[in-house]
Amino acid sequence: MIEVSQIRLPLKHQKSDLEKALFKKLRVSQDKSFSWKIHRCSIDARKKGSPDIRLVYTIHVDAGPSEQSIISKTKSSDIKIAKNTVFKTAKATSKSHCQNPLIIGAGPCGYFAALYLARLGACPIILERGKEAGPRARDVTKFWREGGKVDPESNVQFGEGGAGTFSDGKLYTGIKDRDGAVRLVLEELASHGAPSNILFKGKPHIGTDKLIKVLRSIRKEILNLGGQIKFQSRVDDIIIESDSIVGVRTSSGEELNSQNVILAVGHSARDTFEMLHRHGIQMQSKPFSIGARIEHPQKMIDKSLYGSAAGHEKLGSAPYKFVHHHNKKKGRTCYSFCMCPGGLVVASSSEPGLTVTNGMSSYARADANANSGFMVEIFPEDFKNSENPLSGIQFQREWEQKAFQAGDSEGRAPAQLLGDFMQNIKSSEIGNVVPSYRPGVIMTDIRECLPEYVVKVMQQSVLGISKQIDGFNRKDAVLTAAETRSSSPLRITRNSLLQSPSLKGLYPAGEGAGYAGGILSAAVDGLRTAKALHANAVSCL
Repeated sequence: MIEVSQIRLPLKHQKSDLEKALFKKLRVSQDKSFSWKIHRCSIDARKKGSPDIRLVYTIHVDAGPSEQSIISKTKSSDIKIAKNTVFKTAKATSKSHCQNPLIIGAGPCGYFAALYLARLGACPIILERGKEAGPRARDVTKFWREGGKVDPESNVQFGEGGAGTFSDGKLYTGIKDRDGAVRLVLEELASHGAPSNILFKGKPHIGTDKLIKVLRSIRKEILNLGGQIKFQSRVDDIIIESDSIVGVRTSSGEELNSQNVILAVGHSARDTFEMLHRHGIQMQSKPFSIGARIEHPQKMIDKSLYGSAAGHEKLGSAPYKFVHHHNKKKGRTCYSFCMCPGGLVVASSSEPGLTVTNGMSSYARADANANSGFMVEIFPEDFKNSENPLSGIQFQREWEQKAFQAGDSEGRAPAQLLGDFMQNIKSSEIGNVVPSYRPGVIMTDIRECLPEYVVKVMQQSVLGISKQIDGFNRKDAVLTAAETRSSSPLRITRNSLLQSPSLKGLYPAGEGAGYAGGILSAAVDGLRTAKALHANAVSCL
């Protein structure tokens, strides 16, 4: 298979133009009966406007026995043998070496770990504290519409699919695909109903509306292969014998026995972290970020990034990304997080009396506003009693509680216009940017909900960001606080076998354990952890 990269075409091109450009770059006649497919397509919008924006393709070509001669003739660094690393799985057997492993959490990490083990005949048992996708979505939607108290067991953080279910469904990551796991996750998602373009888009996404259907399909396969999924089964304790885990105890009092347990909880499973800490499981505080959601008109963002090409069907709603270093030696980095084009700002608390924001989009990305986390780095030394690995949780709670107090008991969140935020003035009314947060916002001064040093960095960064994204500093852009759940505030230690060094048989994995950040990386870590679990079980025979 030949890989041909850097095929650059204008937006108005057709498939025939792409094929013509491909064969021209290969220096072969277009009548050759070579099969080809798009491996990757990204947008180059460094030069704005429809004449200058390009779609950049990487194509895989099956040229049969002619491959080597074609490559030797072209002598181009853009043409080479494709390296398709395939994720190596163990062979299925009639009797698994690790029968009935327990998986705590039905997010992307837990589901992909379960899928791997179920295909080996291991019959995994998933324990999920929340509800399955449909009832969970109804609970979340009701809370967004009516406000009131959040259900601590069925919310944006807990339930089938994890926190990623109510997000943009973004599937891009900075992790290396050293073993083919990233590609395998994308292929599995597509086979379970995700749009097929996630296999080649430069920045693929599914959207909450389509992701729920994908989850149902994965669940069905796990069950058909003999796995079990117990919803509304919060794990309240672990059972230990001779420095090894031998089972867990759920909120209903049920005890399940297993010497192999994958801990795939999300970053908000605070009570689980506290329970593990009481048992002496090794963990440590880690950096994360806090800030606020910022909203701008999506059409303004499209115009800023795409110029006259804004609105073109091949571009869709424009995503943006920024990183600003105010003081590279001593300062904190300010950056965009979980940017949602054409999306909504959503209530994301998992505990009563706290206000947490996040962003989500449907697949169409058709809502009026663009939003992203406007985030600033936080370090363990910022926490009180930073040597305690749970101190980051208390730090988060402190600011989430302040945000709740600045809002109201009906669930409305504190919000402020960017212009007022920059001038340290309390906001009293909105401008042309209508906040999307439901059940609503209270215009106030969000500086009350964030550390002073975070506010300072955000204010100092606005001008620099505006040089990257024209209009970012518009005065009626809306800030909604507080965004605190950028990642897990701690990391649960694991060794080279991916087990906890404190407890044999416990496998910390995914975002909650501090080893992933997003749907794709969490799913990949689930695959790798399940593979390690199975290999360790075989080696112990």
